[in-house]
Amino acid sequence: MIRGAGIVGVTLILVLVMLFTRWNGTERVTLDLGLWIFYRVPLVYVAFGGVLMGMLVMLLANVHADLRVRRFLRDRLAEEGREEQERIDRYQRDLFRLEPEDDTEETAGGPTAEKPVI
Repeated sequence: MIRGAGIVGVTLILVLVMLFTRWNGTERVTLDLGLWIFYRVPLVYVAFGGVLMGMLVMLLANVHADLRVRRFLRDRLAEEGREEQERIDRYQRDLFRLEPEDDTEETAGGPTAEKPVI
């Protein structure tokens, strides 16, 4: 359903762009960029150029924020990795315990650990 809404949205935008281009294809404007002045520039080029420049500015503005978030997540992952390494029992002492922790296992009829023969 969401995919269909996306397709309809893109199609609607393309239709609006084509209509804008059709209705304003012959309009000419003067483009003053401060240092340069361009005369008789098609309005369609100015509009689409403005949209593309806005997208480029937003991309460049968000790169800094994205890098900051990535750095934060990388540091957090490294910290969690260090905490995990500290928590790991390297010699697996928990798995091969020879004596029961308390007397409840022996009295309850549970498995008893045999002492190794040396």
